[in-house]
Amino acid sequence: MLGSFRNYIDYTVGVGAYLMSKFVKSSMAQKLTPLDNISKLSPTVTRVLGQNPSSFTLLGTNTYLVGSGEKKVLIDTGEKNIPKYIDLLKEALGTCKIDSIIITHWHGDHVGGIPDILKITNKNIPIYKIKRPDIEVENQSELYNYVEDGYIIKTDGATLKMIATPGHTMDHAVVYLEEEKALFSGDCVLGEGTSVFEDLYTYMNSLNILLSLNPEIIYPGHGPVIKSPKDKITEYIKHRNQREEQILKCLEGKEYMTSMDITNNVYTDINLSVKIGAWNNVRNHLSKLLKEKKITEISNDRYKLN
Repeated sequence: MLGSFRNYIDYTVGVGAYLMSKFVKSSMAQKLTPLDNISKLSPTVTRVLGQNPSSFTLLGTNTYLVGSGEKKVLIDTGEKNIPKYIDLLKEALGTCKIDSIIITHWHGDHVGGIPDILKITNKNIPIYKIKRPDIEVENQSELYNYVEDGYIIKTDGATLKMIATPGHTMDHAVVYLEEEKALFSGDCVLGEGTSVFEDLYTYMNSLNILLSLNPEIIYPGHGPVIKSPKDKITEYIKHRNQREEQILKCLEGKEYMTSMDITNNVYTDINLSVKIGAWNNVRNHLSKLLKEKKITEISNDRYKLN
């Protein structure tokens, strides 16, 4: 019974976190950097905007055509049933062809466009993706060529390495373009704002992986190109570390605190409509701190410092 209740809470909080992210991003909507529908970003990289703007996707999903020759690799596919995006993709391709597709993670704004794209290209092209470890069979699994961390895809003028970076989702991968020392970051790092995550512990590890790659430029899944990658990734890490320090400080000298006690202490300037999302952030931090043995859960949802 307790397990079922906690599953229900997890589901409710997850929905709340999603709504919080929508609320926060909608407040940013007037400040977003404009993006062209089609942008030639480098000799081998063209961005095609997914035509799916929303408070969750910012101005839309960034999809990328990579390669200097007639054969292109497409990174992510946008959402389903968006004819304007397909028209733009065909315009960006010209006489070129999509030779393969790389998927950064399972979210619908990154995989939804696969069936529509297959209608305008060879239906037998490989679609590379890292397998989700959290479910047995995922949607469209029959279309995927599942690969492992470090898998390399080559096309004219481009060597692309898929690197597992779980956290935002547990199947998340970034793609490193070796010739340009460029990183396609998916939703691990965004061009504007901060990302949400399923698991903070693995997400922080993934941010450190990105730092170790030392890319010269980042092409994110949403938002503008990141021209100072080290600064942006460090900013993400610093933000999470500051929040963690606040949580640890809350627990100092206390016999115990619940996750909501901590939320009320850390997030003092938010209204009730977004507090459930803040609670989800706190619970993610607590889960990370438990794994690091910095705190103990002495009973159900009661935490103390070690």
